[in-house]
Amino acid sequence: MRGIWIKARTAWALGLGNIARAAAYRVGVRLGINPVRRLQAPMPQGTYWGPVSSPPLALSGAVSSVAGSGFRPARLGQMFSRWPVAVSARPPDWLANPLSGQHLPDADRPWWQIPDFDAAVGDIKLIWEWSRMDWVLALAQQARQGDDLALDQLNAWMLDWCTHNPPYLGPNWKCGQEASIRVMHVAMASLALDQVRSAQPDLRDWVALHLQRIAPTVQYAMAQDNNHGTSEAAALFIGGSWLDALGDASGAKWAAAGRKLLENRAARLIGEQGTFSQYSVNYHRVMLDTFCMTECWRLHLGLPAFSAVWKQRACAASRWLFALTDPETGDAPNVGANDGARLLQLTDSAYRDHRPSVQLALALFVGERAYAADGPWCDVLTWLGVPLPTKVSAPAASLQADDGGFMVMRLGASMALLRYPRFRFRPSQCDALHLDLWRHGQCLLGDAGTYSYNTDAPSMAYFGGVAGHNTVQFDGRDQMPRLGRFLWGDWLKTRGLEPLLLQSDGVRAGAGYRDGLNAEHHRQVYLHATGVQVTDRVRGFSRSAVLRWRLAPGNWVPCAAGSDIAPGFCRFENGQGHSLTVRADVAFVRCEWVQGWESQHYLEKTPVPVLELEVDQPGTWVTHYDWAA
Repeated sequence: MRGIWIKARTAWALGLGNIARAAAYRVGVRLGINPVRRLQAPMPQGTYWGPVSSPPLALSGAVSSVAGSGFRPARLGQMFSRWPVAVSARPPDWLANPLSGQHLPDADRPWWQIPDFDAAVGDIKLIWEWSRMDWVLALAQQARQGDDLALDQLNAWMLDWCTHNPPYLGPNWKCGQEASIRVMHVAMASLALDQVRSAQPDLRDWVALHLQRIAPTVQYAMAQDNNHGTSEAAALFIGGSWLDALGDASGAKWAAAGRKLLENRAARLIGEQGTFSQYSVNYHRVMLDTFCMTECWRLHLGLPAFSAVWKQRACAASRWLFALTDPETGDAPNVGANDGARLLQLTDSAYRDHRPSVQLALALFVGERAYAADGPWCDVLTWLGVPLPTKVSAPAASLQADDGGFMVMRLGASMALLRYPRFRFRPSQCDALHLDLWRHGQCLLGDAGTYSYNTDAPSMAYFGGVAGHNTVQFDGRDQMPRLGRFLWGDWLKTRGLEPLLLQSDGVRAGAGYRDGLNAEHHRQVYLHATGVQVTDRVRGFSRSAVLRWRLAPGNWVPCAAGSDIAPGFCRFENGQGHSLTVRADVAFVRCEWVQGWESQHYLEKTPVPVLELEVDQPGTWVTHYDWAA
């Protein structure tokens, strides 16, 4: 009975309208009622970009890590900005897993007959990755800088893609968001080549057949309340206004629909403090890059501004990512789902370097530059024709984003991030009261990440579950019951919120929750000049409560003073001036180091040391993570 009640409450939280839209989409496609089933169109096969007439840009260089340039010898590209694959003048196999070489069976089927997760080929994202067309951006950059062979390769690859992906057949037409990302990348490449208003007829037709695929299913994307909706709305606006500018009357309708949906998504999915609906740093960047591409496009074509609410939410979202990004390295907490997505790659900066996105977003929506120093994060603006503001933003400060449950605590070169459950939208991970700790761009206490959306059950449970986070686990279960691959039930609610408090000696914050089985956890965090103090109070559980600290790799050993360890005390040092001390008012049932995992990139996992402290009765832990002054 409890399970039925949990599902009913979860359905209500998701929104009955969203559930109805998703169900109507699935039924409509299955029965052939949705017009997407009746789409037919010839694939334009000719020349997509003409000779480059604009002068090279004054930049340090173009992206080199995505595609080979100008029919030169083979080199290594990267999938998900991590996994090396051979790249040469020869186009890749668009219908195969590039890491295994395995083909999707019957890849010429209509897209709606292809399952999301096919055991024969594995994760379909691996097939989609090449067809997101990051290489279009890279080759367009090289062509703009005077490489005529790169332009030849750009047209040759595009022709090959069109040959092997006839309209609406095969896996690369399955997802409206994937089609939308192609449209956005092709548009930004044309902007970099200065060929927006002089686009070739074949490219215009290519854009039109993509919008025909996106438009009939966009309501399904809206029902997800995530970046599917922002991506597809942006593609309709960008592609539709492009066609309109080129004299295609059908474009105006798509552009108007895209504008309306973009404004709706900004108002609904982005909170007043800037949190995006997916509670994920990486998906936040995807959304923000999408908004940046849309605004660059609007400015380039001289189109009317979006609504005041859209601008305000885009500004808040920009400041949110600025607050979480380390200014020294560009890295940010690995919080929330992370599928390796990276849009608008116009620099050779690392996948985890968020500074190019932050610099562009603050320039567009705030009118300031995030980083005073010149670097690749400035080149992005030049490629897209965005002036670099003269005003430099004040350094990132502490932020309480109560619209999504994020406490960003900053003090000098240190940052602590406390997650607490404030769910207007479905949570993606069991990370309530998780703590990230950073100093000088190094993650000292971190989130496990995601690893893969299509992996074995234990890995899915570990990375998305409570065991992959710096928080407390009760009775060996997750904080919420899993109802599906991407759905949790019995969403937690915050209790005992202690708002962010800035003091002369540090920064304080706290929050708590009671789960569906009445176990309670309350956490207080105090960030000071030489470390962080964390106080955890737990009660209401049946058998056990386990506190986990997931540390940076290192040789953590008991310190000399800890040789006579009390039942509720332990202390460890890593030989680099860092120490971890935990005291409890009850005895530890277990104090043990175990091997954990973290995933900094999609499909990658590396070992990390994890300290597990278990108690079997209510009590309080006080943890000190300290470093030398």
